[in-house]
Parts: sequence; C-alpha cells; structure tokens
Amino acid sequence: MGIAVTAEWTDLASISFASVSQESEVNQSRVPDQTDVARFEMAVLPHLTAAYNLARWLTGNDHDAEDVVQESYLRALKFFSGFRGGSSRPWLLTIVRNTCYTWMRRNRMEEPGLELDEELYVDSNSPSPEAILLAAARGDMVRRALEELPAEFREIVILREMEGLSYKEIAEVTAVPVGTVMSRLARARARLQKLLGEANPSEGRA
Repeated sequence: MGIAVTAEWTDLASISFASVSQESEVNQSRVPDQTDVARFEMAVLPHLTAAYNLARWLTGNDHDAEDVVQESYLRALKFFSGFRGGSSRPWLLTIVRNTCYTWMRRNRMEEPGLELDEELYVDSNSPSPEAILLAAARGDMVRRALEELPAEFREIVILREMEGLSYKEIAEVTAVPVGTVMSRLARARARLQKLLGEANPSEGRA
C-alpha cells in the first residue's frame, strides 16, 4: 500500500552548524571537532526530511515538528559517539520518535492509546486499502484518515508506507517485536480501509 502524502521540509541549514554551536554552548564538556561534525552530518542530513515527516505526522503540527526535529538533531549529535555504524536512518528515526513522545507528554494531554480489545472485521468483498487509497483524492481524505489513527498505528504506517523501512527496521525504531509491527500494520490498514470507506461510501460500493 503506497501512501503519497509526504510532508516536505528542506530547511536543513537552520539546524546544521548553528545547532552544533548551540549544543556546544549548552554542553561545554564535549565540543565536537570538525571531523565529528562532518561524520555526523554525512550520516544524519540525508534523513532529515524523513525525520520531519515522522515528527509532523506524530505531532500533527508543522511548527511542533520543527521543534522536535531540532531537539532530535541535538540529541543525535550528543549521542553520535554511540552510533555503531550501519544504517543511520533507523537510528535517527528512533531518536525522533522518542523525542516526539517525550515532547507530547510534556506539552499535551496524552493521546488516546490502542484499543487492544477492539475487533476489526474486514469484509473480504470490500475494496482493499490500496484500491481505496488510489481511488481517494490522494490528499485531504487520506490525511484526515491517518490523523485519526492512534499514534502507535500512525507511526507504523508512516515508517512502512512513506519511509519504506523494513519490518525489522520499524521494530528497531519502535522497540517492539517484528510480530507486533506486522500486527499493528494490519490493524492500521484495516482501520484506514474502514475510515476511508466511511468517508467515500461510493468507493466502498464500487
């Protein structure tokens, strides 16, 4: 299922060397040298749009997402010495995700959690989420449906369908087993199908 609703963000300069200077002022005990900064930016900068995209969908607000990404960037810089190589994308998105939830707990009432006892039945004759999403107006309808998902479902959809992470990478980012990732994704797709079918009943009857 591909979802072509991606928040774009290219304001990288505002959080690169300026942020390194800010971090250095806050934490004088560890001022990164130019080599550290170069390695860090090479690993992190290519994934800042993905970081913003995840933050935007979790916080639901452009300004808040920018604040979260700024804070995540500084945290990533602070803990870069602990990065052991491999793909930096899941590593950065893990920091962004954790920063998002910390930020939301600090600034908002807690979002509704998962309804673990909820049973979602999907009619085998009803259109698939893919068919509904392709038929739907690739914009507001999909956006509204995604925003209605619980954060735990929404993040899985964003990481899988928009950012293209593997189940294993999503499990690393969200700190849950791969089986849980697959279960949440299936439930999220079922709920999206239901929400989009309700929003566009003519498609559901097609």
